[in-house]
Amino acid sequence: MTENNDKGIPEYFFPPVGDATPPPAAPAAEQVVPETFVGPAAVRERKQSKVAPLVAVAVAAALVGGIAGAGVATVMGGQNATNTASNTIQGITINDSEEVSTVTAVAAKASPSVVTIAVTGTEGSGTGSGVILNKEGYVLTNNHVATLDGAASDAKITVQDNDGNIYPATIVGTDPTVDMAVLKIQSESTFTPIEWADSSKLNVGDLTIALGAPLGLAGTVTTGIVSALNRSIQVASSSVPDSSGSDSGSGDSSNPFNFDFGQGQSQAQTQSASISIPVIQTDAAINPGNSGGALLDSKGRLIGINVAIASAGSSEGQSGSIGVGFALPSNLAKRVSTELIENQKASHGLLGAQVSDAATKDGSTAVGAFIEKAVDGGAAAAAGIKAGDIVTQFNGVRVTDANDLTALVRTAAGGSEATVVINRDGKQQTIKVQLGTLK
Repeated sequence: MTENNDKGIPEYFFPPVGDATPPPAAPAAEQVVPETFVGPAAVRERKQSKVAPLVAVAVAAALVGGIAGAGVATVMGGQNATNTASNTIQGITINDSEEVSTVTAVAAKASPSVVTIAVTGTEGSGTGSGVILNKEGYVLTNNHVATLDGAASDAKITVQDNDGNIYPATIVGTDPTVDMAVLKIQSESTFTPIEWADSSKLNVGDLTIALGAPLGLAGTVTTGIVSALNRSIQVASSSVPDSSGSDSGSGDSSNPFNFDFGQGQSQAQTQSASISIPVIQTDAAINPGNSGGALLDSKGRLIGINVAIASAGSSEGQSGSIGVGFALPSNLAKRVSTELIENQKASHGLLGAQVSDAATKDGSTAVGAFIEKAVDGGAAAAAGIKAGDIVTQFNGVRVTDANDLTALVRTAAGGSEATVVINRDGKQQTIKVQLGTLK
């Protein structure tokens, strides 16, 4: 058994982290998810073997005994969110360790590294999720979870681990630009860090597993696939930093997506602006309270931090999962969280340009980000980008509109070099740009 496997799951589900020795080969009949593409013949062969039984989440049985009622009371009556979080245990129930699915194994592996976060401030309270970054107890979550979207600068924060232990926590650093925050658990205990995946290697169709505490229900596991990559969305935010002097555009922000707010907290009604963020889109069910929690791959590695949901039919824009959820890519999360721990703040690129959607221009024949103006002294002007250029790629990622470009520029570190492909007078050019730093 590996150090992550205390539930009796066959060891081949848990390849050791950082160990060059390959794990023992699983018996052929038990390998439920081959690494290569599964063709029709393989599907027929797999259907002949036993179907893995459904595995209950620990909280499921408790719902019958009244926990569901407590959850409703919190949503409707503003009950302290910490009480709801402490009524559930985040561990994953495994009744038959000889018959487990890939999802079961992933949930069991990652569960010790996913926590439930309760935040209480003078303006309200809420719950969210987070992932453990290192054994010292640093936790990555969303900024809107840690600060109740800017409504609470001195909130009381507690973190519950998968064993049901509750610890006080403090904010180490926040990054409203991409909606991330790092907390520090106030304890001398040793914690189990999440394992990172390389989000740049994801494919549409890859398995995704979301693990967190939707509606305060800790230890909830949902599954789906990567339904889109390199998506950029706008999210209305009250805690967005002052954008004076930053890249600006005239893209459509009339219908921004919603932060995945947790138990007892609604999206702020007086958003000052919106942020553009790059996301992984998934159809794994993500609901209020999943925010800051883990989006995992088939090996239990972190591919994203759940951040927002699309919704329909609710006056507050919080109707729950409709099969369109969004997560911040792990590569971005890793860079930002590292900078927050080291410097209490993170850097983001600045192009120095005013942009709009190329598709809205008269006579347009292609999509992209139209440069309205390259700011004097800015990175774009210094690189030779000028008004009328259409940006079609940024660091190898296709740009379809102004929002895409803004999100991709913010993904890059301040002062880093970027490769920009533009269309000028019908001809394509590739330009190297030394980005500025967003203040």
